[in-house]
Amino acid sequence: MTSISEIESQSDDHQRAKRNVVVLVLAQALLGAQMPMIFTIGGLAGQSLATNPCLATLPISMIVLGSMLTATPLSAVMQKYGRRAGFFVGAAGGTLGGVIGAYGLFTGSFALFLLGSLFTGIYMSAHGFYRFAAADTASDAFRPKAISYVMAGGLASAIIGPQVVKLTADAYVIPFIGTYAAVIAVNVIGAALFLFLDIPKPPPPAEGASKGRSRWELITTPKIAVAVICATVSYGLMNLVMTSTPLAVVGCGFTRNSAADVVTAHVLAMFIPSFFTGHLIARFGVEKIMGTGLAILAGAGLVALQGVELGNFFIALVLLGIGWNFGFIGATSMLAGAHEPSERGRMQGLNDLIVFGGVTIASLSSGGLMNCSGGTATEGWTAVNLAMAPALVLAGSALIWLVMQSRGSARS
Repeated sequence: MTSISEIESQSDDHQRAKRNVVVLVLAQALLGAQMPMIFTIGGLAGQSLATNPCLATLPISMIVLGSMLTATPLSAVMQKYGRRAGFFVGAAGGTLGGVIGAYGLFTGSFALFLLGSLFTGIYMSAHGFYRFAAADTASDAFRPKAISYVMAGGLASAIIGPQVVKLTADAYVIPFIGTYAAVIAVNVIGAALFLFLDIPKPPPPAEGASKGRSRWELITTPKIAVAVICATVSYGLMNLVMTSTPLAVVGCGFTRNSAADVVTAHVLAMFIPSFFTGHLIARFGVEKIMGTGLAILAGAGLVALQGVELGNFFIALVLLGIGWNFGFIGATSMLAGAHEPSERGRMQGLNDLIVFGGVTIASLSSGGLMNCSGGTATEGWTAVNLAMAPALVLAGSALIWLVMQSRGSARS
């Protein structure tokens, strides 16, 4: 029988989990706004600085590379010093990236602009841990909802980011410097939110206690392996297509404001489903939601291949956002329940290293496919969307294998 003290303790833990979710939702909304801002203008700014059009999206690739390189160190920092310390490091990286990026634009230096993008990747890496932080103090029942609510904070960032781009992109004589000044302000102000975060540091393992599985043992666990594959494919394909979208929209004769509107619709679609994704996972199971996400991503590619009218861009990017949401939140939920607290820093750092490694490859490929695989923007856009197919086959096959294996084990 549960005692009164145990009930009160559980109630206090739940209230703390909810407070942490509120802080992380606000951080997602404010600090997260810099990501759609930078992704909207990064390729266009790179195109204005780079001598080779094939390198136009390299600034975005450098952001993802920076995120990949810092995922494991940041995870280790959070494991030792707590989430708050890691998130402050992320905001500092975003601030420094904004300063260097703005100076690169001011001096016309592509190399400096790339360096600033690399530092921005530190923020992107920290941003990726918001979803795991939401799960840290949540109960098993509340965990999928907590992750979904934090991801839903991106709804505000989807509105704020592209609108700030519209207001600031041409605010100065040199395009986009105003946007990078706004990025600096977002990081400085948003960092204060983490003062209210209340997530205990993981206790050090007792002497002689098990340290958990090694990285190899973790990544070869079927459920973890499939979660990582599906997260990598969902995030990688989203990045592959979104990175090229502003270039494709402008290249097909539409305005920069139209490109910002398409990105807004896309980011809204990424985060609006988060209000109910956790409930869907709880009701139908994580595997079905992940599979649905992969199917929707395939649908996005099919719509994009039907034409380059503005309506095609909007519909394709909305489907891309929804597919990413189902696939990525589903994979995150599956992963969060497949390792022990003592393995958290090891597994989450490894996960984001792999995920952002895949995203880096996708981002690097995006510019080459868009600008160098054909003579027109239409041909480049077609190549980008055709490139989705192999990765979708891989993730879909892995998920089907896991479901069949689980059913076989259940029969046994």
